[in-house]
Amino acid sequence: MFTGIVETLGIISDIKKDQENIHLTIQTNITNELKIDQSVAHNGVCLTVVNLFDDKHVVTAIKETIDKTTLGLWQIGDKVNIERAMKLGDRLDGHIVQGHVDQTAICTNIQDKEGSWEFTFEYDTALNNITIEKGSITINGTSLTVVNSKKDSFSVAIIPYTFENTIFHTFEIGTKVNLEFDVVGKYIARMYELQK
Repeated sequence: MFTGIVETLGIISDIKKDQENIHLTIQTNITNELKIDQSVAHNGVCLTVVNLFDDKHVVTAIKETIDKTTLGLWQIGDKVNIERAMKLGDRLDGHIVQGHVDQTAICTNIQDKEGSWEFTFEYDTALNNITIEKGSITINGTSLTVVNSKKDSFSVAIIPYTFENTIFHTFEIGTKVNLEFDVVGKYIARMYELQK
């Protein structure tokens, strides 16, 4: 479990393909605090640390993960949001995040609000995911509040701290992102679907 509060940024320093898997080497300033077999969220994707050396850690993604996330688009030098799993007893500053990406979305608009930014994202509703006004959404591992919720799109307001300390400052119109919808909302949507 995660909170969606990004701890630090990582930089992808190596990518190796191994049959249908991808091994990613990521450099971070918290590598010395990690251990092998630990779950770490990378742009919201929960991946297991399989190796550690210097200031880098290695994780492996399987085909299922690659197919459902933006992971297959990552390149050497890309920045990624990093969060370690939450500790029981800590404050839950964001919301309950599983690190299981539901689908991807495309950034369709960025508005400078003179002190903040509003980012709009469009997603495929065929996967039965929903947002609600003032509900929670996780974008590339960042816990955010939904504004302007529509059937196939929503916006989020980004404060300067989040803009500078996550990879939101790298987003452009057309950027593809990972979405994890609110877990309670997913259960409600599924129950509604089963009642039809």
